[in-house]
Amino acid sequence: MEHSGKADRKSFGARYQALANTLQLDTRLIAMLGAVICIWLFFDVFSGGLFLSPRNLWNLSVQTSVTALLATGMVLIIVSRNIDLSVGSLLAFLGILGGFAQTELLPLEGTHTWWLSILLMVIVGCLAGALQGWLIAAFTIPAFVVTLGGLMFWRGAGWLFTQGRTVTPLDTTYSDYGSGFIGETYSWIVGVVGFVCLVAISFWKRRRRMSLDFEVKPIAVEVAILAISAVLIAAFVWTMNSYDLPRSEIGRGIPAPVLITIIVVCVMIYIANMTRFGRYIYGFGGNPEAAELSGINTRHVVILSFMLIGGLTAIGAVISTARLNAAPLSIGQLLELQVIAAAVIGGTSLSGGIGTILGALIGAVLMQSLQNGMVLLGVQSAPQQMIMAGVLIFAVWFDVIYQKRRR
Repeated sequence: MEHSGKADRKSFGARYQALANTLQLDTRLIAMLGAVICIWLFFDVFSGGLFLSPRNLWNLSVQTSVTALLATGMVLIIVSRNIDLSVGSLLAFLGILGGFAQTELLPLEGTHTWWLSILLMVIVGCLAGALQGWLIAAFTIPAFVVTLGGLMFWRGAGWLFTQGRTVTPLDTTYSDYGSGFIGETYSWIVGVVGFVCLVAISFWKRRRRMSLDFEVKPIAVEVAILAISAVLIAAFVWTMNSYDLPRSEIGRGIPAPVLITIIVVCVMIYIANMTRFGRYIYGFGGNPEAAELSGINTRHVVILSFMLIGGLTAIGAVISTARLNAAPLSIGQLLELQVIAAAVIGGTSLSGGIGTILGALIGAVLMQSLQNGMVLLGVQSAPQQMIMAGVLIFAVWFDVIYQKRRR
């Protein structure tokens, strides 16, 4: 009887996997979405309905934005069999640099202050990332060592600018990128445009696969996925609009940090799935020796991937410091661990070659949901860290088991 039960479970798993393969569905993403839904329902029940309130979900989306944004870049780093431990310290340095530029180098509240400081942060972030990538690629120094050095170096460099003091206040236009929102009307416009783009991309990919004689999803599955996407987009926009301004019936709409993150996620999905650089990243991570033999300039791939995450770190620094209207030296502490955890929980394999941008986004939402829910339930900081560590270890264990079963 016991053997029969095991056989039935294996048979069910095999049939489920075969069905998922036929419908071209990512079972890991489906499982993660299910986990997020279960976590949300659990915390909503035990918080008395607070967790799924528009106010909490609005704040949760803002809290997730920086981690999700950086996790999209960390996916490509880990896929290429590297790691970046410096993103938290580099974010602090870039935030301080931007604040220093606004308060010391540029006239506060000047017409060009906000965008010049952002441009400076992005340029320096890309150069810092490229420097670390060059050290890794040119001298074959392990990425762990180089970025561990960066973790110590960049925060120390930030201290030199300010001698440990917090840089404040910042330009008001600049601050809107962290605490602003776009209102109800523009939020619905963003939702409609996003859905139209999703439909266009889905059918473009379908026609392209058919022209190459590749297998395509059944049209009913394609339509069902688009219908579910439409419902999720509408629910998201409605929720963001339901968080009213104080003493007003006007909804806030999509927060500026979330809108920036959505744009970055879309761009990163395009880079990962539809560009030669993205294919090189996955090819290099899957088999570095074969990638070199096929003519891929692997040094350039590594340097560009670190340059990319350096630029994303600058955008994260803009959001983080703009939210606070200040640039403290303590900003971004332990952020690198949250970002790596989000990517790994999202299905990115530490052995390289496997990972998705959408998975990292869901992983970031899952991580932040756990933390947000535990705060609502009054869980202390130490147990929070222990639970998050357990979730990370479980995700890595699950990845090991999943990879073994795929072979």
